[in-house]
Amino acid sequence: MSARTKARKRALDVLFSADLRGLTLPQALAAEAERAANEPTREASWLYAREIVDGVIDHQDEIDEQIETYAQGWTLSRMPAVDRAILRIGVWELLFNDEVPDGVAISEAVEAATVLSTDDSAGFVNGLLAKIAQNRPQRA
Repeated sequence: MSARTKARKRALDVLFSADLRGLTLPQALAAEAERAANEPTREASWLYAREIVDGVIDHQDEIDEQIETYAQGWTLSRMPAVDRAILRIGVWELLFNDEVPDGVAISEAVEAATVLSTDDSAGFVNGLLAKIAQNRPQRA
C-alpha cells in the first residue's frame, strides 16, 4: 500500500470518527495529531492525511455543496458516514489538489468504498465523483 493510500485511510479515519463521535473536524484532527506525535514511524502517511483533513476543513461548505448537487436524491445526512468521509476526501482531491490526477482520486475513493462500505457504495462513489470531475471548471 502506498504512503498516499495509507494517508487517505488515515484521513478517512479522522473524518469518520469526527462524524460518529459528534466532534468537529478540528477536534478530531487535534486528537489524531497527538497520536501521530507518538508514532514517528507513521509520519509519512500523517503529513498527507493532515493535508487532506485541513483541506476538507478549509473547503467543507464547497465540498458538501458539490456532493449534494450531484448526489441525485441523496442528502449528506442519508448517506452512510463512511461514504460521506470517502466522498469528502475524493472531492477535495478533485477540486483542490492539483497533484492528484482525477483518475487516481476517483480510483482510490472507489477502492475505499469497495472495502469499507456497502455493496452499492463503490458504484455510487464512482458515479458521483466522475460527475463532479466532468463538470468542474478546468484546472489551469
